[in-house]
Amino acid sequence: MLQGFKDFIMRGNIVDLAVAVVIGTAFAKVVEVVVGSIITPLLNAMGGAEASGLGFRIISTNPGTYVDFAAVINALIVFLMTALVVYYVIVVPMNKVNDKMGFGAEEDAAPAEDVALLTEIRDLLARRNV
Repeated sequence: MLQGFKDFIMRGNIVDLAVAVVIGTAFAKVVEVVVGSIITPLLNAMGGAEASGLGFRIISTNPGTYVDFAAVINALIVFLMTALVVYYVIVVPMNKVNDKMGFGAEEDAAPAEDVALLTEIRDLLARRNV
């Protein structure tokens, strides 16, 4: 019973899902605050002293029509930083653990049934043409 649970937990797709949901969600908030506190003011400063940020208003009298490029750039930076940290802190070490424990070695040892059949057909055709 414990071995079955261990096999279930150590499956790559289960671990990847847990990483994406738990660590990604928790770390995204940290990155969002850092980017919003540091990157946003820097981007907004590029607009000049008179501007309210990196963007423009479609209708100058209506503040609801402001197109905020800084928010879009911040969202991209948050996404990239979160993905980078999750990959290097969780996924890479987990792949190393899986390699050391031998998970996935069975999949690499024998080709899939359809690949083996196609290889056999290729070999037969090659012998017939020689």
